[in-house]
Amino acid sequence: MDEKHLQKTLEEINVPTPDDNVKKRALNLALAEFETVQKKNEKTFQGFSLLSRLIPGSNKNTGRETMKNRKLIYGGMATAMAVVLICGVSVQQFTTGSYKKQQSADETALATLNKAALAPEAKEELFRDRAAQKYTPPLEQHTDQGAVQSDESSAISPPPQPIMPMARTGAPAEMTMMMAESGAAGVSMSYQIPDYEIMPSPGYHEEGRDKFGDFEENIIKTVSTEPVSTFSIDVDTASYSFVRRQINEGVLPPKDAVRIEEMINYFDYDYEPPETKVRPFKPTVTIVPSPWKDGNKLLHIGIKGYDIAPDEKPRSNLVFLLDVSGSMNAQDKLPLLKNSMKLLLETLSPDDTVAIVVYAGAAGTVLEPTKASDKNKILQALDQLSAGGSTAGAEGIRQAYQLAGNNFDKEAVNRVILATDGDFNVGISNPEELKDFVERKRKSGVFLSVLGFGQGNYNDHLMQELAQNGNGVAVYIDSLSEARKVLVEEASATLFPIAKDVKIQIDFNPEMVAEYRLVGYETRHLNREDFNNDAVDAGDIGAGHTVTAIYEITPVGGKRAVEDSRYAVKTEDTKVHTDFSNEYAFLKIRYKLPDEETSNLITTPVTTENERDNLLTNTCSTTEDCVSSANDDVRFSVAVASFGQLLKGSKYSGKLDYDGVIDMAQQARSADEFGYRAEFINLVRLAKSAAALQKN
Repeated sequence: MDEKHLQKTLEEINVPTPDDNVKKRALNLALAEFETVQKKNEKTFQGFSLLSRLIPGSNKNTGRETMKNRKLIYGGMATAMAVVLICGVSVQQFTTGSYKKQQSADETALATLNKAALAPEAKEELFRDRAAQKYTPPLEQHTDQGAVQSDESSAISPPPQPIMPMARTGAPAEMTMMMAESGAAGVSMSYQIPDYEIMPSPGYHEEGRDKFGDFEENIIKTVSTEPVSTFSIDVDTASYSFVRRQINEGVLPPKDAVRIEEMINYFDYDYEPPETKVRPFKPTVTIVPSPWKDGNKLLHIGIKGYDIAPDEKPRSNLVFLLDVSGSMNAQDKLPLLKNSMKLLLETLSPDDTVAIVVYAGAAGTVLEPTKASDKNKILQALDQLSAGGSTAGAEGIRQAYQLAGNNFDKEAVNRVILATDGDFNVGISNPEELKDFVERKRKSGVFLSVLGFGQGNYNDHLMQELAQNGNGVAVYIDSLSEARKVLVEEASATLFPIAKDVKIQIDFNPEMVAEYRLVGYETRHLNREDFNNDAVDAGDIGAGHTVTAIYEITPVGGKRAVEDSRYAVKTEDTKVHTDFSNEYAFLKIRYKLPDEETSNLITTPVTTENERDNLLTNTCSTTEDCVSSANDDVRFSVAVASFGQLLKGSKYSGKLDYDGVIDMAQQARSADEFGYRAEFINLVRLAKSAAALQKN
């Protein structure tokens, strides 16, 4: 076959247009085929590169040998192009689908191959090379009736073999093809095509594919029409870590990446702790003037979770679910992930168990449940992991839950820890479907926490959804220092829940408060009737966790943002006089203990006694002085909330600016053992510079 004949043949073939992933994989397979043929004749060419091998050398026999092998070269090129065509039709059959669908695709591939009119030598080369490769059976089990699809409750028997993805080829991708020579009768050959990937360089990361949930900022509400505010607690911190990374790179983060409650809750606060784990937290309420709008006030709610003593900690039954797909091949992804898991391993007790499930183009168990005391075995399993292949995350989640369920210990904390960039592109990738699956598994007592890595294709939205429905936390790890904070310093808070389905409800007194606005928690809103409904899921608090919520309120008589209706009745006879004239609001917290399904209730009134003394005596000369009179934890959390509003471009930020945030945070640094508050102050300075650059 000459070059013109090959080109004409390819033009006449009608092949469906592949997507981007198919194109990339087909190109890699084509190059691999071409290089296979070339390597057999590399002695007749000079150099090592593909280009140099096509340039004749000085040996007088080289040209003759080149002409002699030209037929084989064209055969190799034809083979390569045929592989491209085959992949365009069949690559979607690598890991999923029934046997009958697979066979149909194979027949299509055969027809395409025959239509390409390859030289006999090229066909023989293709068949011989592929037939010699070791065949690995797919994970699905086939019967005469078709493939048995995996189910969330079904056991996989026999269990899948451990999958150890290789840096060059990625995770195994199974493909069975039926090929026959012209005139031959049904010759069947089964083989495995390696999943060749062109891996990015260690410092590479994609751009512009980060995904965040879209939400609108909380608006001002009038107490006369909507006096009750209800939301689910949130202890996630992923937003702050991602925002920090973006700012450190000299850019401001996307507005939807800024979740103010997660920025506030990133820091630890010294609120008053509870006395017993039966009543696992005690609210601390403070009222200070708003630094955003003169005349308004901030209602600050702080909660400190009960901290478990070392000898009270239950045993841990953990399954590490690790993403080893090609998208994890960057220094801030899989290498950082493995080191993070090693840090967590150091915090475990000898009797704790660890299992490891990985997923790429397929999923499998690389470490059965193993005692943490057998550290070398666990470390060896981690060290052998490398990135490659597509991302079958849904199948990995199923297998991880199955493994945790098979080894469930009712006396232990049973948890799956998913570590990924969230780029699921094989299997179930719809957040709603994954949420439903995780929610059903949560009811079995197996919880899910999510560790996010990388940027460029970081799917924050999916990971938030999974963590919220899995009774776990979502954190973002951008450095080994952050891994140490989350998995070592806050290991108890990450692993050991003290309360679940924690909800907060504030009932504002219309005689004291005209308007209110909840700062942050937009993605945690609950309906008023959800508060008393134990079937409605809410947030969870780990041992020693602190949670902060801030409302901005407009007192009665203050400058309101929303005017009363023209037709509102304003006679004295319509006012309801109560004995709550000194109460701003009534705070209610509903929660369940980890092993219970019936909620408990904590209540406390928010009164004028919660205001600072100098506010009651009007001794503040400026708003800033009044804010500085509050304790350091309140002032610092207000500074973080202020910063979050500036980053989001909030329409309620008023007179806020970066310099004011820096001054407020500087005065509230207090004890800063690990330097997190100092780091925040520097972050605000960097954001100020980045904002100035973006305006130019």
